[in-house]
Amino acid sequence: MFGRRRIEYKTNAQLRAMQRAGVVTSRALDAAVAAAVPGATTASLDGVFRSVLDEHGASSNFLGYYGYPAAVCVSVNEVVVHGIPGEQVLQEGDILSVDGGAIVEGWHGDSARTVLLGRPDPADAELSDVTRHAMWHGIAAAATGTHVGDIGAAVEDYVRRVSGHRFGILEEYVGHGIGSKMHMAPDVLNFRSTDRGPRLRAGMALAIEPMLVRGGIGTRVLDDEWTVVTTDGARSSQWEHSVALHADGVWVLTAEDGGASELEPLGVRPVPIPEDLP
Repeated sequence: MFGRRRIEYKTNAQLRAMQRAGVVTSRALDAAVAAAVPGATTASLDGVFRSVLDEHGASSNFLGYYGYPAAVCVSVNEVVVHGIPGEQVLQEGDILSVDGGAIVEGWHGDSARTVLLGRPDPADAELSDVTRHAMWHGIAAAATGTHVGDIGAAVEDYVRRVSGHRFGILEEYVGHGIGSKMHMAPDVLNFRSTDRGPRLRAGMALAIEPMLVRGGIGTRVLDDEWTVVTTDGARSSQWEHSVALHADGVWVLTAEDGGASELEPLGVRPVPIPEDLP
């Protein structure tokens, strides 16, 4: 137990507050993804995301985080994560991830989606599809497993089963706990490890976010000290949801149906977070 960061375990009432932040995050991403069309700038997606947060009285947990200058990360093509919105114009055939979050009543939501513009390269479409399904297999493992490490094992097992080693799974950037802060213990790996991590317990909330690339897993950070790109220029995909574990099951906080449409085919039925007992 020595050396591990302390995990924050939430009450049902706190998880329900996180659900409100998750729904706002989901709706803001809906709007930003809809605005991601050829000819739009990455900055315009940031503006759309912020406007939805404002409509719901929420604030961004990205803006100002260690000096980050925007409410979302927009990562285009070879940019893996932490792409800063700006004057870049989106083009037909781009693949991009939009990653953002919201704070409501002091509780955080965090989610990311990959978007394909126009007629995508079939390999990009497959990359996004495999990444998204790998995330859902990881979420299913959070419902059925015993340790946090079971999530990463499920992600890697799915990726290798459907694509072999054609797609690389990034190891430098992983998922995380979430709650009263955006990034908390424990780390949530996207690959198998001999360290299975802490036990999965009611009250945990986890951001599960695999990032896959079409080439090698080497990355570098640009001079802006944020933007992470693949060293070989290969394209990338990121998908992310925040997930609550409670005594009766799991609920995907950043999906308005709790993840039912994706989890039930995997044999997992999400359970709404109950009210706390008096």
